[in-house]
Amino acid sequence: MSFSDMIKKSVLEGFSAADMSAQYVSIILIETFIIALYIFCIYRFITRSTFYNKSYAISMAIISMITSGIILAMQSNLVISLGMVGALSIVRFRTAIKEPMDLLFLFWSIGTGIICGAGLFALCVILAVFVTIGLVVLNMVPALSSPELLIVKVENSEAEKQVMSLVKKHTNSFKVDSKSSTKDSSTLIIEVKVKDGSKLVDDVTNVAGTISATLMKHEGEVKY
Repeated sequence: MSFSDMIKKSVLEGFSAADMSAQYVSIILIETFIIALYIFCIYRFITRSTFYNKSYAISMAIISMITSGIILAMQSNLVISLGMVGALSIVRFRTAIKEPMDLLFLFWSIGTGIICGAGLFALCVILAVFVTIGLVVLNMVPALSSPELLIVKVENSEAEKQVMSLVKKHTNSFKVDSKSSTKDSSTLIIEVKVKDGSKLVDDVTNVAGTISATLMKHEGEVKY
């Protein structure tokens, strides 16, 4: 027997459909479903989205089982495995994932399907434990408060000077991001870190020559 014949025989024996009994497949899918249900519950309690998307959570959990079934099919037959590699390579998903945490859970669910489909249930359980510990610990780390944007429209330079004086008085730190001027008015966008934003806006509004003052917050987290 030549070396190439030995390789062909070992490859073909490694893809034996006879090993894929109904009982074995059922056990693998049940194990995958248990971990997928765990991911579903963790996503429900960890996610910070204002509007919880239940359909996404359900889809994410079912993806694990589908992925596990694909891995089982690829193990059962060499031709199927090659066909699936070609078919999956042309699949394109157009839905944008806005939340980074959603992307993490989606990758976790796909990884769960791959690992369970390979028959490594113990590894999948260990991975789930460590991922949960990581999520809990990192969520406990406090984030630095985000700066706010103060948008002020004034009529003249004197009003601008008074506004900047009030900004220095009320804020811990500030930075002028932009300034636009016309013949009749000027608009300032100032990045501020302030404890009492309402007091600052009221004082700025009371300055003679101030047309409008708006304090805006955003959900971003800033690093220093």
